[in-house]
Amino acid sequence: MRAIPLLLSLCVTSALTASDWALWSPRPEAAPASRIEKSGGHAGHEALVLETAAGQHWIGCWQTTLPVEGGAHYRFSAWRKFENIPTPRRSVYARVLWQDENGQPVTWEEPARQGYAKGTIPRAEPEYPLDPAGAENEWAQCQSGLRAPAAAKQAKIELYLQWAANARVTWSDVSLEKIAPPAPRKIKIAAAHLQPQTGKNPADKPPQFAPLIAEAARQKAELIVLPETLTYYGTGKKMHECAEPVPGPSTAYFGELARKHDIHIVAGLIEQDGDAIYNVSALIGPDGKLIGKYRKVTLPRGEIEAGITPGNDYPVFQTRFGKVGMMICYDGFFPEVARALTIRGAEVIAWPVWGCNPMLARARACENHVFIASSTYTDATKHDWMITGIFDHYGDVIAQTNEWGHIAIAEVDLASPAHWNSLGDFKAQIPSHRPPSLKE
Repeated sequence: MRAIPLLLSLCVTSALTASDWALWSPRPEAAPASRIEKSGGHAGHEALVLETAAGQHWIGCWQTTLPVEGGAHYRFSAWRKFENIPTPRRSVYARVLWQDENGQPVTWEEPARQGYAKGTIPRAEPEYPLDPAGAENEWAQCQSGLRAPAAAKQAKIELYLQWAANARVTWSDVSLEKIAPPAPRKIKIAAAHLQPQTGKNPADKPPQFAPLIAEAARQKAELIVLPETLTYYGTGKKMHECAEPVPGPSTAYFGELARKHDIHIVAGLIEQDGDAIYNVSALIGPDGKLIGKYRKVTLPRGEIEAGITPGNDYPVFQTRFGKVGMMICYDGFFPEVARALTIRGAEVIAWPVWGCNPMLARARACENHVFIASSTYTDATKHDWMITGIFDHYGDVIAQTNEWGHIAIAEVDLASPAHWNSLGDFKAQIPSHRPPSLKE
C-alpha cells in the first residue's frame, strides 16, 4: 500500500484521496462490498463506502498508511454515518496502528507496570479513536489525540464495518494532523482516614474532618474523599434518625470548608427526601455549592432492613479538573457500578466505603482504567480488609494511610493512558465489547 505525504506542520495535514485506500478482510466471503463515491461524503466530499448483505459474518475495513514522526502528537479525525446497524458501537469504528518503516509493530518506551510480562517493554497496541455514537444517517466525527511511540515511522489507519446484516457505513474526511503536545492533567487526590468517635449527634461528626480537609488543601489536593454515612458513625442512633436533606446542614458545613480551602469534597451522608431515606455521596465544589449527589444503588441486607431506599442511576459530574463518579461501599462488590460510571466518562471514582475486599477495589480500578479514591473505617493493621487509599489505572495502590486522623494523597495524570502487554489501553474498547443487550 502506498504511503502518502503528510505535511508535518502543527495545523495542516494533506487530504487523503480515494487512490490512497484499499479494502481488507480476513477472508473473501466475509468482505463487505466497497466503493468510492466522489461526492457522497461529509460536506459533499469523497466517500469510502462499505456495505453488507444478509448474515452477520461480515468484517472488513478501508486501509491506508501515513508517515509519522516518532514521539510526536497527532489528532486523528474521521467522519462517518451508518444505516441499518443495530449496535453501532460494535460494528463501526476506526483504528490506528503504529508501525516501523517495514510495517511491523513497535514498542512503547517504558516497561509494563502490570500484566503477565510485567517489566518488559510493551508493544504499542492498536488505538481506538473516540466514536461519538449518534443517530442513523447522521454524520458524526470520530476524533482523538494520540501520541506516536518513539520508534514509529508510520501509522496504519483502518475504517471498519463488521457483524451487521444489510448494513452500510460511509467514511469521509479522514486526517492525521500533527499537533502540539497537550498539557498534562496532573492533580492530587486525597482520602480521609478517620473514625469520628466524638459526639452522639449527627452534627458532631462533620467538624472532626475539618483538619483533614485543611491538610489536603495544604498539600494542594483538588479532591478529598470522606467516608460513608459519616453523620451516623458512632452515634448509636438508627439510620433514619441521622437523615437530613441533601443539600442540607452537612453539605452547608462542608461547603464552607470547600470554599475556604478551594477544594472539592465528597462526603457520605444519609439523605431524607420525603418519606424515603437514601445512603448518599455528596460532591461539593470549591465554590461551596453542591455539584451533585449519588444515591447508593446496591444495598446490603442491613441497610434494606433499616429502611433505606436504593437509588437507580449512576451520575457522573463535570468538575474543573475532570469528570467524577461516586460509588458507596457495597457497590464495590459488583462490577456494574464502576463500569457504568466509566462508560459515562468518569475519570475518578470517589468511594466512601465502610468496608470491602481490597482485591475488588484493585479490580474495579484496573478493569476500567480509572482512578479510585477510597475512604474507610476499617483498620487495615488489624484486618485484611478495606484500606483508605488511591488506586491507579493498573489497580496498584499508589497512596495509603493506616493512621487515624491522616490522609492518603497522590498525584495522578488524568491524561496518561495505561499500556498493558498485549492489551494496550483497553478502556477505549469497553463500549464495543459490551454485548448488545447491555444498555448504558
